[in-house]
Amino acid sequence: KCRTGPLDIMFVIDSSRSVRPFEFETMRQFMMDIIGSLDVGPNATRVGVIQYSSQVQNIFSLKTFFTRADMEEAINNIVPLAQGTMTGLAIQYAMNVAFTTQEGARPLHKKIPRIAIIVTDGRPQDRVTEVATQARNAGIEIYAVGIQRADMNSLRAMASPPLEEHVFLVESFELIQQFGKQFQDKLCGVDMCVEQEHGCQHSCVSTPGSFYCECNPGYRLNVDGKTCSSIDACADGRHGCQHQCVSARGSYSCRCRAGYYLSQDKKSCSMIDYCSFGNHSCQHECVSIPNGHYCRCRSGFTLQPDSRSCRATDLCNGVDHGCEFKCVSTEGSYRCVCPEGQQLQADGKACSKCRAGHVDLVMVIDGSKSVRPQNFELVKQFVNRIVDLLEVSPHGTRVGLVQYSSRVRTEFPLNKYHSADEIKKAVMEVEYMEKGTMTGLALKHMVEHSFSELEGARPLSHNVPRIGLVFTDGRSQDDISEWARRAKESGIVMFAVGVGKAVEEELRAIASEPVEQHFSYSADFTTMTHLVENFKLNICPEEGKGEMEIRSPCECEALVQFQTNTVAILQSLTEKNILWARSLAQMTARLQDLEKQIANKK
Repeated sequence: KCRTGPLDIMFVIDSSRSVRPFEFETMRQFMMDIIGSLDVGPNATRVGVIQYSSQVQNIFSLKTFFTRADMEEAINNIVPLAQGTMTGLAIQYAMNVAFTTQEGARPLHKKIPRIAIIVTDGRPQDRVTEVATQARNAGIEIYAVGIQRADMNSLRAMASPPLEEHVFLVESFELIQQFGKQFQDKLCGVDMCVEQEHGCQHSCVSTPGSFYCECNPGYRLNVDGKTCSSIDACADGRHGCQHQCVSARGSYSCRCRAGYYLSQDKKSCSMIDYCSFGNHSCQHECVSIPNGHYCRCRSGFTLQPDSRSCRATDLCNGVDHGCEFKCVSTEGSYRCVCPEGQQLQADGKACSKCRAGHVDLVMVIDGSKSVRPQNFELVKQFVNRIVDLLEVSPHGTRVGLVQYSSRVRTEFPLNKYHSADEIKKAVMEVEYMEKGTMTGLALKHMVEHSFSELEGARPLSHNVPRIGLVFTDGRSQDDISEWARRAKESGIVMFAVGVGKAVEEELRAIASEPVEQHFSYSADFTTMTHLVENFKLNICPEEGKGEMEIRSPCECEALVQFQTNTVAILQSLTEKNILWARSLAQMTARLQDLEKQIANKK
């Protein structure tokens, strides 16, 4: 086999009408004999074939086939054109098309020889001298092989110098196969990659008198000219992938995060619409989220434990009614009511505000993955209902918010906002954290940071009550006892609110004494309204024997009024009794006088 190193060889075959069928068969064999002696492959010698007569036809280009079997099959399937002899046109095609990098020719800087083997049996019907000169100047080495009737002057005009090595005239088609064996020696020489230690890490490419190293696809040649390094196509940052770029052997592909699919542009990502699959079984509405979906009921309905079906419910539990004290369902609607002694405000929802005193309130909410996104929105609504109970101002009640999961994040400190509207807006903008449930870590953060004067807590000397409310839906992944105790020892009144799988033992450990008044529980996120009412009754107490009492904010005033009215009635009754007693005494005295007078007359 010929192992001189890679070549780009193009056969330019005359298939004019003067070439008889059996003669064309010998030309096929000539090409296959030459190819059989070559080391063909993408990094070795590449071969292409064109035939010409009055026109040029590409049989296969330099990039089409890389095995001898494929090449021989294509050569055997050639159908001669059988027209004129436009040799100049064929050379022009070889220069402008066949030997371009788009058609598989290696770049000129790689110094891989470009060889055109022109086989013809007659005189060209067009000019060849000028176009052949242009081809040679473009780096194409031309071998001119004439058979039988070929014109020697035309062959010499086409071929590269020295002419004695590039011009061949064969007397007949029968002798072309013998000539092919001789012609192989012209193409073969010393393989420099075999004759010496090249040191190439991947592959060695032999050139006349020298060699150079090449790397496999996806690698680049290092400055030493021998070793190779993998190409990270993602490193330059120009890949344009929206989510992730994956490098692979000099190229890259874009990949989307779980729950998304790659768009048609192969760069941007779109969220998978799991609801569109049609297998969600939701009775009312299906809502797609990353990695899945959840079912949602229309207004006035409650999602059942199967998480798919919906059941009609009273509107107080089915909508965000906004009632400050209590919501009363009516047929197809609802109304808000206030405690005895308070009047419903003009908005139809609010009652008189809690004015028993101002507090520093920090709410610590669970943002673990078990809460789920839709329930976390209900938690934020729960927080805002508590804010509605309070008179928020720099000198009144201050509110701070902390969220925790596997870590703890202060959403806003006590001194951040100075009105209820600002706080409620900030609450609705809080982003869900997901991950674990480190309740103990959250209590530590609340004690050490949230109730510090740096974050807006008023000094203990001001006697402003400090209240901590912890909201959780599951068991803590760390110990809570130590920091629950420290919180209460530092003077913080602790409330514990549990939902769903919250552990009662942990809630009681967090809550202040008396425990029954400082912890609440709801089995479901959608039925937390009563927790707001319980919290209101405890955070807005009247003074009573030095302890917190569960009572209506207006109960004391009602009792005083009742006592005043009762005393007035008793006084009125007492005064009337005195008058009746005096009248009775006077009547008794008069009767006694009459009895004496009657006795004296007898």
